[in-house]
Amino acid sequence: MIDDFKGKTAVLTGAASGFGLECARIGAQRGMNLVLVDVQQDALDRARDEMEQAGAPVLARRVDVSKAAEMEALAQAVQQRFGAPHFVFNNAGVGAGGLVWENSVADWEWVLGVNLWGVVHGVRLFTPLMLAAAKADPAWRGHIVNTASMAGLLTPPNMGIYNVSKHAVVALTETLYQDLRLVTDQVGASVLCPYFVPTGINSSERNRPGELASGQPTRSQLIGQAMSDKAVSSGKVTAAEVAQKVFDAVAADQFYIYSHPKALGNVRSRMEAIADLRNPPDPFLERPEVGAQLRAALRGD
Repeated sequence: MIDDFKGKTAVLTGAASGFGLECARIGAQRGMNLVLVDVQQDALDRARDEMEQAGAPVLARRVDVSKAAEMEALAQAVQQRFGAPHFVFNNAGVGAGGLVWENSVADWEWVLGVNLWGVVHGVRLFTPLMLAAAKADPAWRGHIVNTASMAGLLTPPNMGIYNVSKHAVVALTETLYQDLRLVTDQVGASVLCPYFVPTGINSSERNRPGELASGQPTRSQLIGQAMSDKAVSSGKVTAAEVAQKVFDAVAADQFYIYSHPKALGNVRSRMEAIADLRNPPDPFLERPEVGAQLRAALRGD
């Protein structure tokens, strides 16, 4: 729980767009020191300029969050410039779809590298710094927020690789919450599970490393990309609104953060099926036309 953000330090990955950029804007308004981390240099430069013009002290670093050495160098730079961060937002993410057996090794390495390993590195490197600061000062407070997805609580078809990465982030963050509770009352954790929000994640191929380039997309991947484009672009909840929910959750020590609480009906039906030993339910129960469209497209009807 952080009740006063002024003068505190925020580390934000995926900071040049979407939720990361909007959280940076709120952080600047609240007088925070900002560590902006992204892999896209031109967008990072624009974000840095905007935050500096808003009066925030800024450390901007181009980092591939999947790379241990780059994240270790980041943690050292943060410690040297600002000391232990109070708010860590492990938010960088990429999207990928298609039938789960059609994903290449490169697909798996890219998506798990950013979506899961990026969070793993953020947790393993910044948590010890935060715990040390808390031990040195009983009044010190910190909070870690990891970005998962409603795909971390559901298993919609034709996006298995993304589901796997986000389920792992939910499990990691729930365990982090429990682990922190064992050792401190001064550092908290939350998981962000957004639904479809216009953020640019559906065009994340723009930042895919050349060594993890994919081959020609399969039919299911093309269909998945088209459906993702439509769903994300038509989202009514904005990234700025989600960023506000993140700050509200940090201030209230609220663990689960949802952009679309109404989507929890599908989560409930999934959890009930698990508890009742029933086969997985139709993930499109509340939007049957989406399931029918996807089935028809994949079967060539």
